[in-house]
Amino acid sequence: MSGTATTTFNAQNASAYEQMMGRWSRRLAPHLIRFGGLADGDRVLDVGCGTGSLTFTLPAAANVASVTGIDYAQAYVDFSRSRNTDPRIAIRQADACALPFEDNSFDRAFSMLVLQFIPDSRSAVQQMQRVVRPGGTVTAAVWDSFGGLPFTRMLSDTARILGLNAKPRPLFRGLDAPGEMAALWRELGMVDVEQTELLIRMEFASFDDYWHPFTLGEGPPGQLLGSLNEDDRELLKGHVRQSYLANRPDGPRSFAAIAWACRGTVAEEPRP
Repeated sequence: MSGTATTTFNAQNASAYEQMMGRWSRRLAPHLIRFGGLADGDRVLDVGCGTGSLTFTLPAAANVASVTGIDYAQAYVDFSRSRNTDPRIAIRQADACALPFEDNSFDRAFSMLVLQFIPDSRSAVQQMQRVVRPGGTVTAAVWDSFGGLPFTRMLSDTARILGLNAKPRPLFRGLDAPGEMAALWRELGMVDVEQTELLIRMEFASFDDYWHPFTLGEGPPGQLLGSLNEDDRELLKGHVRQSYLANRPDGPRSFAAIAWACRGTVAEEPRP
């Protein structure tokens, strides 16, 4: 996930991303694969592979021929490559809006938790469609940031109420409103389009387990905390802690997290 030119996601530290989001995207990956479909022998593209949550789950779900992961952030590419022991997997730096592959190179393309951070998400989906053969599938998921991601809304909404975040967090990004992905898939000429929601639980051992990853600088939560001075960060931390505790002693908490997912089949006839 991420970079500075064709994405708005703040990607600098892959290990920090693993703590902030990677542990949850690994939970989401099997759900997305089941929804999108996968078969033995498939050639698969993972657009915005990040630290490899989906990339490394794909070969465990089917005996695929190959998995190619691309990401804009070189730090994430390097991290994923360092973890790879499967010769079927190749990971490279590339732009989702200008995929460096020939037409019809893959049987399936997946993208998980990336499109909402690409300003020209339409171009990214068109590129996925271009490199998938007719009859193949294009599948993607984005968080429902407005209604399905309470663990980050608790942080950003509290900051806004306290007057610490002058710039409202965009709760509707590209393609994360109900039905928005399906509408684009159909507009681009894909068929058998279906959009659904995928639910996971985000479980934290303690408030520190919840809070600490936000302090590491990755993604929108990291950008928010990085914009605050020390006193304001402590003020925000105290109020968010009270929300996390919810009148109980510190300890484990579980949050529901919902992603929108969409799949479509690349049509046999010429694309628009």
